[in-house]
Amino acid sequence: MSDERARLLAAYDEQLRTHAEAQGAQAMDRLGPLWLVKNAGGRGFITYRDLGGADAEEVRKLVAAALAHYRADPSITMIEWKTRGHDHAPGLHEALLEHDFTPEEPESIMIGEAAALAVEVPLPDGVTLRRVEDDEGLLRFCEVEAAVFEIDTAPMLQILRSRLPDDDLLEIWIAEADGVAVSGGRLELVRDTEFAGIWGGATLPGWRGRGIYRALTAARARSAVRLGRTLINSDSTEDSRPILERYGFVKVSTTTPYSQTLRPRPE
Repeated sequence: MSDERARLLAAYDEQLRTHAEAQGAQAMDRLGPLWLVKNAGGRGFITYRDLGGADAEEVRKLVAAALAHYRADPSITMIEWKTRGHDHAPGLHEALLEHDFTPEEPESIMIGEAAALAVEVPLPDGVTLRRVEDDEGLLRFCEVEAAVFEIDTAPMLQILRSRLPDDDLLEIWIAEADGVAVSGGRLELVRDTEFAGIWGGATLPGWRGRGIYRALTAARARSAVRLGRTLINSDSTEDSRPILERYGFVKVSTTTPYSQTLRPRPE
């Protein structure tokens, strides 16, 4: 591992795990090394800095206990267990599958200097960027996310509606053409750290390859720099990873979310 990658990975582990991932949570409980987070929209989230040297049998017990914790809360409809490729977690994959978690696609954990990404990127004619500050903009952002990722964005909309009015750590940006949102993404500042995260970057298929995602990413990075952040992190798909690499970002590890639906979401 290069010195730069080791430095960035250490910063990630020290600053961006556990409490940093519980920003905006409704509640948080501890179970040994685990942080059991309850978010708006009936979503549970399990994270940790490390598993405390647990062996495979101890890991299996942690998975069972975490699942029981969320099953006991009737307001929780789905849960996500966030894994990282560099963790020492013997038997975790097998234990999660045994307890009916489903792995999603792995993503690259990318980290780089915010200033390197905070550049000016020209937009195609007729395309504009704006920061979302109203419900109409939230709806447009979620429509793009739903179309690109083929997901139900109702829980996301509920969470963003609860956070956006008063949360100075969250920014949502969209790109529009002729009054229609064609791309979008979030900026999440992490309190008391060097970091801001760029999340949810999505561009409609017919608008890709025109520099819109790069411009949207650069706008979020410029905002992060203005607000005093020096590092940007992102869990990137294979579409966005090469773009960040061109700006000097480093792949420090991988992350794979494992999810499980516990019960139908209330209408």
